[in-house]
Parts: sequence; structure tokens; C-alpha cells
Amino acid sequence: MTSLENSAVHLTPLNLGVRAHDFEKMPLDRLIRKIKQYSFSNIQFAIKKSFPESAPSLSALSPGTASYYGGAFSRAGIKLAVLGCYVNIVATDPSVRARALDDFITHLRLARDFGASLVGTETGSVGNGYTTDNFTEEAFQEVVNSVRLMVDEAERFGVTIGIEAGQNHPLHSAPLTRRLLDEVPSNNLQVILDCANLMSPDNYETQDAIVTEALDLLGDRIAVIHLKDFKIEQGRIHIVPVGQGMLNFSPILHYMKYKRPHIHGILESTPESDMETSIAFLQRIYSEI
Repeated sequence: MTSLENSAVHLTPLNLGVRAHDFEKMPLDRLIRKIKQYSFSNIQFAIKKSFPESAPSLSALSPGTASYYGGAFSRAGIKLAVLGCYVNIVATDPSVRARALDDFITHLRLARDFGASLVGTETGSVGNGYTTDNFTEEAFQEVVNSVRLMVDEAERFGVTIGIEAGQNHPLHSAPLTRRLLDEVPSNNLQVILDCANLMSPDNYETQDAIVTEALDLLGDRIAVIHLKDFKIEQGRIHIVPVGQGMLNFSPILHYMKYKRPHIHGILESTPESDMETSIAFLQRIYSEI
């Protein structure tokens, strides 16, 4: 361990958060108590998932709704690291895509009222679920077209977009994500990196190389790290609680500790019944690297 790394041991605690909707649906005051019970410093908040009654339609969200939730989290000392608005920005039906983009732009407009500076999404699918059409150049160009529109609005509102790659999506690898960043050259476009999302039954045995490539290619454009785990069962990826799967978290946590101190890391797809164990698993690795 270098002297720089040694000093960082005492300076950079793991900045761990959670997706709010990984808790069961509950009143806001109880949700806040749960978040604080597990000592999460930040959250990813998708209002439609946690409080659907407050969001009968995403485009109808008001500054009042945003400040109601944002103010409650702020008073509790909980940072809203990601305002989640996961919509299909490459839908082939023009009306569906237009509605998705409108919903996302509404979140950009209200991000400051929520107390967030970053709005996150994946790219969706050009088909109804899985389709090999997502792996075409045409599908990637549809991503570029939509992201350019989104970035224009993000720059207008002074908010950041967090784009997340995922297997089977048009944006499904670190090199493609790097290409998107190059084709839409704006600092208002950043990356939510979920290394489990880059794994497949065909490549998981070379996961260390894939993770290293992602960290090298995306570097300082990574705004948030999702912490999620997976197993291979019957030739398919299955998401499991963190620490119960096959993902090697050491290089990810090393990057978080030494390359990007205090970066938001968000526990994902881990139910509350497993949270305590998963948190201890991550903290142990983080303290040892």
C-alpha cells in the first residue's frame, strides 16, 4: 500500500446508499427511519416506484411534490444522489418515445426541487423486451438522438444526466458508453456504472477484464456506482443480494476508495432482509483493499 493509499484509509469512508424502492412500500417517515437505521448516506429515488400515489403521471409532477419529498430527505440528512426516471428513450412508437422523453425532461426540470443534481436512466429497448435489434448500429444511433435532446434540456436546467448501460440494451457495453460520451460531448452527460449489468453468460468468466476496461474507458465520467451481484443459473444471469453472487467487488471498491474518493455507491436489488449482511460484506472488502 502506498503512502497515499494508507492515508486514504482514514479519510475516505465508503459513501454507501440504497435504492429507496428496495425497501417495501411504506410511509415517508418510516422510509426515512429505515434509511437512517442502516446508516445509508444517500439514496436513489424513483417516486413512481416508492410513492405511486404521488405520481399518477410523471409528466404531471409539480414543484410542490418534488419539494415535499426532497425537503423531507434533506431535513433527515439524506442526500438524493440519483433521481430515477427509467424510461424507454429508444421506443419505436413515436408517441411512446415522446412521452418517455417528456417524463425525463420533467424530472430534469424538477431535479433541484427534489434536491438532486443527477437524473438517471437506462436506454430501454427498440422492441418489446429482449430483441437482437438492440445490438445494431441503428439502435445505437437512436440512443444518440434521444440523449442529444435530453442533454440540451439538462444544460438548460443545470442538471446532470446519468446514463446506465445494461446487457441486452442498445447501450450494453463500456466501449459503446464511451462512444456515446464522445458523440454527445457535454459534461452534463455522465455515467451510472453497474458492473453486474455488463455481465452475461458468455463473458462473466472474464469479468475482471470487463470491469477494468469499464473503469479505464469511463474514468472520471462515472458519477455513481451501482453495487449489485449476480449468479449464473441454467445459462442465464440471475440477480442476487450483494455478497451472495459471483461479482468480484474488489476492483470496484478500490476505484471508489482511491480513484474517486467519496463517490456515491448505491446498493441495488438487495432486499432489506439481506441488507445488513451485504453492507458488512462491502465494508469488509473496502477496509481491506
